[in-house]
Amino acid sequence: METNRLSAALRKALNEQMTREAFASQIYLSYGSWAASEGFDGIANFLFRHANEERTHMMKILEYIIERGAKVKIEAIGKPPADPESIQDCLEKTFVHEVDNTKSIYKIVKMSLEEEDWATWNFMQWFVREQTEEETMVMNLLDKLKIAGGSKAPGASLYALDRDLKNTPDDAVLAENKTVENP
Repeated sequence: METNRLSAALRKALNEQMTREAFASQIYLSYGSWAASEGFDGIANFLFRHANEERTHMMKILEYIIERGAKVKIEAIGKPPADPESIQDCLEKTFVHEVDNTKSIYKIVKMSLEEEDWATWNFMQWFVREQTEEETMVMNLLDKLKIAGGSKAPGASLYALDRDLKNTPDDAVLAENKTVENP
């Protein structure tokens, strides 16, 4: 008896997204290693935590594919991009990557809506929220770096940012959670 509940197109898209999440983990791992080699241990710690978070995203998708009775297809992941040239370059490249990942998530959401696969549509809403959080987090870091001087930030400002990121929460506060009492 056939138990697969995913269309061939959705199964393919979810498997590809799973590989994208693994690649995202590699990017964060690579950038974290670069930051550590440059002496930015707080930034490295932050990036390493996000490498682990991306791997968790990969596993969520893998488990979902299995739960829907479909076949998981493990593919090779690409080589991470070259090391960033600066903290600003690192954060800008991270933001671009997150935006690309968001677009991929949106394609799966749209596909599940068009196919009326409500289980997959519902499952993907977690990722929509997560990507909003990821983009907001990186935008906030870029804003902090801009205030510190951007690409011309002095060492003391980069030191403070590095120190702050060591213990910065991994989640950004989203607009949907704001209230008049708690802006």
